[in-house]
Amino acid sequence: MPIDIDTFESTPPERLRSDEETNADRVMRFLAEHPDQAFTQSEIRDATGVKAGSISVVLSRLEDRDLVRHKGNYWALGEDEAVAAYTGMLESTRAANERSGEEDMAEWLEHVVDDEDTE
Repeated sequence: MPIDIDTFESTPPERLRSDEETNADRVMRFLAEHPDQAFTQSEIRDATGVKAGSISVVLSRLEDRDLVRHKGNYWALGEDEAVAAYTGMLESTRAANERSGEEDMAEWLEHVVDDEDTE
């Protein structure tokens, strides 16, 4: 959803986050649903809908953050605390969305208190 240029110019970057699921989110969600299996890049690509030109970059970046493991042609969910924190956040978000509905970022931004307004 586009925003007007004034909002773009005056809003801090952390408030302009997209609600859309990222390619990394798709890959992590898929692997988290199958923690006892490893997949090839093409299997992950087909299951997640991540474009062929992006899947290797996404997996490499996730590996750099220890969120996935790579051996031969196969990729699997990582094993450390970073994965637990990441998947816990996804689960918390999913549960909150089921209880309360998904957040509308544009509506949320309309009600945010600007630090300058409180001074």
